Amino acid sequence: MPFLVGILTISDKGARGEREDTSGAAIREMLSSLDAAVERYEVVADERASITQRLINWADEVGLDLIVTTGGTGLGPRDVTPEATRDAIDYEAPGLVEAMRLEGLKHTPMAMLSRAVAGVRGRTLIVNLPGSPRGVSENLSVLLPVLPHALEILRGQTEHKP
Repeated sequence: MPFLVGILTISDKGARGEREDTSGAAIREMLSSLDAAVERYEVVADERASITQRLINWADEVGLDLIVTTGGTGLGPRDVTPEATRDAIDYEAPGLVEAMRLEGLKHTPMAMLSRAVAGVRGRTLIVNLPGSPRGVSENLSVLLPVLPHALEILRGQTEHKP
């Protein structure tokens, strides 16, 4: 059974139709290498409560295996994705974020400014990515090899693989 995925782009300009969502498209393209079906896709404004509510709904009501967000992870005053994600998750998965930041630092020192969060709500993995296609590519490429195993574990398929 394919993994059910949601892509949530957080961008004030994108939500107003002033900017094309190239980061969400990059996520969709990269996830095509997995046995994954994008079930939900939306562009929302940088509003903490609405981001949290969307994450909760997609995890609890829609039953997605993976939600990938893009945008809102920097130091700006409107960058609230990490807080919104923490409001929604049951626990964090810090190793995923550590791996993303390490990879990002190979390409730019600005990667250390990321406040991205990864964590689990119920059986749904939620991962924050940067808001640029380049940042998406660098960060998601590190996660792709481990995502299937992580999602299988969350589905209750706990047999260890060699």
